[in-house]
Amino acid sequence: MTKVTIIGLGLIGGSLGLALKRFGGGDWRITGYSRRPETARKALEIGAVDVAEPGLGRAASETDMVVLAAPIGVTRDLLGEIAPHLAPGCVVTDTCSTKGRVLEWAGSLLPPGVEFVGGHPMAGKETWGLDVAEANLFEGATYCIVPPPGATSFALGLVTKLAKAVRARPLVVSAAAHDHMVAGISHLPLVLSAALVAVTQQDPKWPDMSLLAAGGYRDTTRLASGNPDMGRDICLTNREAVLSWIDRFATELSQFRKDIDLADGKGIEARLTSARKAREAWSRQRSKSGG
Repeated sequence: MTKVTIIGLGLIGGSLGLALKRFGGGDWRITGYSRRPETARKALEIGAVDVAEPGLGRAASETDMVVLAAPIGVTRDLLGEIAPHLAPGCVVTDTCSTKGRVLEWAGSLLPPGVEFVGGHPMAGKETWGLDVAEANLFEGATYCIVPPPGATSFALGLVTKLAKAVRARPLVVSAAAHDHMVAGISHLPLVLSAALVAVTQQDPKWPDMSLLAAGGYRDTTRLASGNPDMGRDICLTNREAVLSWIDRFATELSQFRKDIDLADGKGIEARLTSARKAREAWSRQRSKSGG
């Protein structure tokens, strides 16, 4: 039986615990820690953890694996706090949305004999907290596994085992590649969602516009309902990649503006047709792969 400690029992941490209990085949002994005692107690009540440990140091000791399922804004401090308590041979992983900075912090803060392998399950909701945790959250989702140079096969294998146990699909990728890709498909959409809300709701006609807004507006602005603190820290820890994608999007949007300004419709239709075909191809690929 693998002993795992989940630090942070919100949407991701709580869902990991629930998934391991439901799908893990009894191979996992789960200790949970939250800075809010009431959250830890609730995680125990709903069966997301086997033990709710009130002390961070104790939770991090005598375990095979620590999962930092906390926002990236507090992850550096958590690494420093648990470092003195980790036993040699322990493997530490995380669930943060950016990886470059986290690997740097782990490399400088964790003691010899303790390995770190980054993790990022590509699953979530615009809502957060233990109340919305669910065992099926990761099913069929890609689980990015981001090892540092020199990671052992044991550490890589343990994090892969975790990803498979929650019914996700593990994908090993470098930190640089991960941060570039998620900036385009996750962080840029967050920025665009928030920008669309801002530009429309600052309009004097918004009270009337709000009565007209329906599915398209709702779907496009969904990510703006997310945790602002988490979104801020994601952008700051992946700053260069996010700025690069914003610049590329601005260039594309500028070209759309030029085509609309021409008023002949040909350029607009060509761009919309190309986008439709590209999205349909992606959708078919996702369906075939079970995503």
